[in-house]
Amino acid sequence: MPFIEESDLLDLHKDIDKAQIINERLLDQIKYKNKDLRKLKIQRNILMGFVGIFVIGILAITSFTAGWSSKQSFENQSNVLVSIDSLDVIKARINNLKSQNEELSLVKEFYLAKEFLNKEKIYSVQVQSFVDNNVTLASEALTNTLFVKTNPFYAYSLGNFETLQEAQSFRKQLVDMGFKDAFVASYQDGKRIKIEDPF
Repeated sequence: MPFIEESDLLDLHKDIDKAQIINERLLDQIKYKNKDLRKLKIQRNILMGFVGIFVIGILAITSFTAGWSSKQSFENQSNVLVSIDSLDVIKARINNLKSQNEELSLVKEFYLAKEFLNKEKIYSVQVQSFVDNNVTLASEALTNTLFVKTNPFYAYSLGNFETLQEAQSFRKQLVDMGFKDAFVASYQDGKRIKIEDPF
């Protein structure tokens, strides 16, 4: 086994003690640097927080003032519009609304009359029948036309008459115009009841 002299051992212990002291100093310096870094990080976070609050505050103030100014400009525009809208223009609008109301009233009366016709017995002149229901001869909204399913056909009739005599007279006019196969039928609730005497 190798032999170590006492002086070399003492020097070795001194070197170890010096290394431990340097190590402790370095650890202390690292602790101080970590504390400084934490302080800087906290300061940076606080600063970022203040900057964020400042930016949000500026945006809020900007949007509030923009909304307030647009509200004022809207109020000014509406005041200008009211001053431009004279009494004559308002009267014209009222008259236009009245005429629209009269038109809607006529439409309502039309649908009420159509509803009444469905409940009462009426007479009409059938001029044609079709196998398919793809007839585009007239709209169902017309009051003087009827589209009725009479198995297996779809019947197309003209005229809505209260009496058989009116229907027969209309049939004669249609025959004179060239509708040779036209005949009078009675209807109720949207269904054909029977084929009437043509004369």
